[in-house]
Amino acid sequence: MNLGIADFTWQDLSSFERRKDLTLAFDRFVEEHDPALFQRFDAYRHAAQTGTPGGGLASPEESALLIAVSRELGAFLTRLFNIEHATQTLERRAARDSQVARFKREFVAKRVAKIKDVTRDRATLERAAQVLIQSIATNEQDPELALAITANRLLDLEKDYPRGAKEYAPSADGQAALDQLREHLGHEDAAAFSPAITQRERLVSAEAIAREAAAVQELGDILVEWCALAWKEGRMHGWTSFRLPRPLVFDKLVPTEPMDELRFGGEHDHLRRRDAFHLTDARMTPREITDEAHYCIYCHERKKDSCSKGFVQPTGTYKPNPLGMPLTGCPLDEKIGEMNLLRAGGDAIAALAVVMIDNPMCPGTGHRICNDCMRACIFQKQDPVNIPQIETGMLTDVLFLPWGFEIYSLLTVWNPVNVRRPIALPYNGKNVLVVGLGPAGYTLAHYLANEGFGVVAIDGLKLEPLDRAFMDEPIRDAKILWEDLHDRLLAGFGGVSEYGITVRWDKNFLKVMRIALARKQNLRMYGGVRFGGTLTIEDAFDQLGFDHIAIAAGAGTPTLVRMKNNLVRGMRQASDFLMALQLTGAFKKNSLANLQVRLPAIVIGGGLTAIDTATELFAYYPVQVEKVLERFESMSADLGEDAV
Repeated sequence: MNLGIADFTWQDLSSFERRKDLTLAFDRFVEEHDPALFQRFDAYRHAAQTGTPGGGLASPEESALLIAVSRELGAFLTRLFNIEHATQTLERRAARDSQVARFKREFVAKRVAKIKDVTRDRATLERAAQVLIQSIATNEQDPELALAITANRLLDLEKDYPRGAKEYAPSADGQAALDQLREHLGHEDAAAFSPAITQRERLVSAEAIAREAAAVQELGDILVEWCALAWKEGRMHGWTSFRLPRPLVFDKLVPTEPMDELRFGGEHDHLRRRDAFHLTDARMTPREITDEAHYCIYCHERKKDSCSKGFVQPTGTYKPNPLGMPLTGCPLDEKIGEMNLLRAGGDAIAALAVVMIDNPMCPGTGHRICNDCMRACIFQKQDPVNIPQIETGMLTDVLFLPWGFEIYSLLTVWNPVNVRRPIALPYNGKNVLVVGLGPAGYTLAHYLANEGFGVVAIDGLKLEPLDRAFMDEPIRDAKILWEDLHDRLLAGFGGVSEYGITVRWDKNFLKVMRIALARKQNLRMYGGVRFGGTLTIEDAFDQLGFDHIAIAAGAGTPTLVRMKNNLVRGMRQASDFLMALQLTGAFKKNSLANLQVRLPAIVIGGGLTAIDTATELFAYYPVQVEKVLERFESMSADLGEDAV
């Protein structure tokens, strides 16, 4: 692995002294690109490290500074790992998808959605729209992007010829662009348009400019009506640009459809048939994520970023929503608006760096894990920004770059924009025992290790060994870490994230975090250790010499229903069922685990554990039947059906 910064090797990235040198190299990089930015950042960094809140800046100024420096960090890491071509590809993709996002906001939402009836002749309208799209978005193979480019070009022309204006003062570029378009349309198919559109103006006069404005506005109206017609006919099904925010109705948050007089279910369009235990939620596409990033109105610029800080009332309490839930925002105070702004521009590395200031274990959050940020989004009367999708999409953009895992791993121990702890400290001689390797345990282990403590983290679950190559060699392609969830070996790391969340979340992210943690020289993890049994408090303090014990266990404790006979035959705790299903590998067709369920079943509760239990009962039951049948047929072939 050849790094793009002189005198640095991959092995250097694990050395405290060499990471200090890397910080100096980054400082020189920023100073060469923007001396004024470096001076502001250096002053902010010094103030923050001496205890000044916000580095002496108001929150909007702090956000603007971190965004600018994060962009420089993204460029620095791009050079460090020699991935300029790959990051440029991300930026170009985001630029294309941003065209679609603009088309959605400015054209579809504001104009097309307001059309109730199409008055023009359908055949003429179809012909004119196709010629217009082909003339403006020549050779574009993506139909949604081609339409977006066309509409956006017309919107740009309308800036020179605004609707309702009494006088027009078009720019020379605007007039030239219009002349070129009118000539092209007349050449392609003059019969598809009126002469007022295709006939170019030869003289400059107020009347001629007024005719130009009428032509621009007529072209816009043609495209608006064609979009409305095609939308009504279902031709835009699945297009990001025609999926508009819906009103948020708190007594009907989940749209349902009746099945009979008693039962109801979700909308049939959202039905996903389960076959075994493969991942069922592939998350949003990059275009949809870019659209969500542009949907954000970047409230951090006005100190209104409730998604991060919550809706704080004058009394110091949090405003509740109509369901009575306090709108606290992100429990980590993650810099969400800043992330969205950077991701909208395609700078995924910068977005990841700014997120990891407050959330270095971001592979364990995001989509399907948490949504406090969405609940507290500034949009309280319509669909909120899907922040978890943006976070996870941005993370995977980075991970699937060449050396993307190495970028994430480096940012866990070296992140210059995290001015309070930019470099993980060397071992300080103090040792801490962390009990539990669920989300609380592995996050605590990370922070303690970065502060220089010797950390031993234990868990009652067996931890499957990691491939030693992941420790000793750089990982070029993070996709080698990805496995099908149905075939994946349950590794034990992650606690409730491993056994309590099933096919709704991609558990391959657990391996990403585990490898990054295992590479820390002052951190060790051990499975199959029961605290209070295998290892006692006395053992930890007196025999092993720990200075402190941190308890991060307990999420797996089941809730017992306070009723008679609550553990009779046929009753089971939901969390116990999920643990047995996942940790024993019972869901695999080749597993010998003895987990039996019968339907119909009643699930008591409506939280995440209950939902998982209900869906996994349905998914596991046919697997169980198939396993029993396969064994019956196999044994019958040897012993005879009557004997079996």
